[in-house]
This record gives sequence, structure tokens and C-alpha cells, in this order.
Amino acid sequence: MRLERAVDIYLRHITIERGLSAHTVGAYRRDLAGYVAWLEDHGVGEAGEVTPALVAEFAAERAGAEPRPAAASLARLQSSVRGLHRFLVREGTTEADPTESLRPPRLPQRLPKALTIAQVEQLLDASGPAPGSADQAEIVTVRDRALVELLYATGARVSELVQLDVDDLAHGDVLRVRGKGSKERIVPVGSYARAATDAYLTRARPELARRGKGTPRLFLGARGAPLSRQSAWAVLQAAAERAGLDAHVSPHTLRHSFATHLLQGGADVRVVQELLGHSSVATTQIYTHVSVDALRDVYSTAHPRAR
Repeated sequence: MRLERAVDIYLRHITIERGLSAHTVGAYRRDLAGYVAWLEDHGVGEAGEVTPALVAEFAAERAGAEPRPAAASLARLQSSVRGLHRFLVREGTTEADPTESLRPPRLPQRLPKALTIAQVEQLLDASGPAPGSADQAEIVTVRDRALVELLYATGARVSELVQLDVDDLAHGDVLRVRGKGSKERIVPVGSYARAATDAYLTRARPELARRGKGTPRLFLGARGAPLSRQSAWAVLQAAAERAGLDAHVSPHTLRHSFATHLLQGGADVRVVQELLGHSSVATTQIYTHVSVDALRDVYSTAHPRAR
């Protein structure tokens, strides 16, 4: 089978059967296009002609490129190539996997940067009017407060939040979230976030909806269309600037803060795993390092013989 054909079939597989996001599939498509072009430059056009030596040469050449690529980019590239060849073996298209001995680069473990509870409160206050406020605020600021409150209250990814429909909030104090691979999870919503969301649904969304063509999406833009991920990110950045936060603040910062604050409050790591939608508890356990650091700080300042 020609390599271009094999890549097309594989990309359809990860899109339809595995349910990977458009963003992830796009990254795999770019990686594999570069891989196929490199193989063709080396006289290889058939999937069955790829050898372990060629794969190793490709990986070494990419790792030594200038400017030096990030370890995460190399890891994703190798993951794309391995995924393609493993798929072809499973489907019976090729007999052997030439990536079997390929070892991905070691990624540095970076601890998430979480905000303090006080910083989160500053951010929330700067995002929009508090629920029940008598201020005649612009309707988009009512929406912004609900958006930021929900990000912190649920630990949802921003891509998950902008895909929510109004009906996903129909269960009172819980939210139905569709995560990676279209997996659904139920996340409780605290009273503050619920009040902010109710204020948005009552005071702001009906007017925003009238400006558009009609959509079940929960969060709408100023013209009534579904709010984009980029717009949600901009909302958070603007709130962080108004709050005067020096720390880098992104939607993922609130997700990190959500997990860290739960663990610091005594939540079980497997409960946090479920709330975040992690498929493995190992992914969630990185947050326990953050909590251990906090415990170490308290110990070093409070214990008489700590130093």
C-alpha cells in the first residue's frame, strides 16, 4: 500500500473510531506528511518497504535539526509514526512494525503552576460582576463571570466548556462534560459557579441568543454564535490583567488550580482523577507533588527542628 493511502486510512481511524479531537488529528497529519515526504526523498513509497534502520535515521535527523526541536514535539512526532505502523500491522497491511525498537525522548517533568486561592478569588472578581449584583453591567461581562467560575469550579478543559449545551446543566448542581474520546463524565458544580451561571442564563444569554441564528451551546459570543476556544482564552487573559496577576494565567492554569486545591483540601487522588477525566491515575498523581511541596513549606516554617 502506498504511504499516502496508508496515512489517510489511519487518520480516518483515529478520527472516527478513536474519536480524537480535530486539533490532535491535525497535529498527526502534519507530522505524518513530513515523515512520508522524508521517506519518499529516500526512495521509499510503499508502507511495507519501511525498515527499522530508516525509522531510526529519520528520528535521529529530526532530533538533530536546527533549531533544536522541543522534546515534546519530538515525542509527539514519534508517537504519530509509531501509531501509524502499529495500526498497519493490526490491519494486516504490513507484517512487521519498524518502530518496535524506537524509544521516545525523555520528557522533563514539569509541575503545574497553580494559583493560590486568594489569586483565584482576585481573578473571579475581575472577570465580571458577582451574581446578584445590582450593577448594570454589560451582558458579556455576566457571561465572562460564569465562564471563569465554571472553569475553576469543574476543572474542565476550555475546549470542553465551549462545547457545552444548555441541557448539560439541566441536572441542577452537576454538569455533564464530554471529554477526550467523547467520554462523558459528571462533575459537581458549586453554589458560586451555579449562581453565576444562573445569572448568565437569566440576564445575558437570551439577549446574546437573539443576535444569532439559534444554537444550543451554553456560551455565546457577542454576535450570538457559539463562543470559540480562542475567545474564552482571551476572556481569561483580560480578567488576569485586570486582577493584576503577575503569574501566567491560562484556562489550564485554572484546571491545575482546581486539582491542587482539591488535593490540599483532602480529596482522594482517584476522585480527582474522575473529576478531571484522566484515563490513568498516573496522570493525576503529578498534582500530588504540588501538594507535597506545600506540605514541605508548612513543615519547614512551623516545626521547631525543621532547619
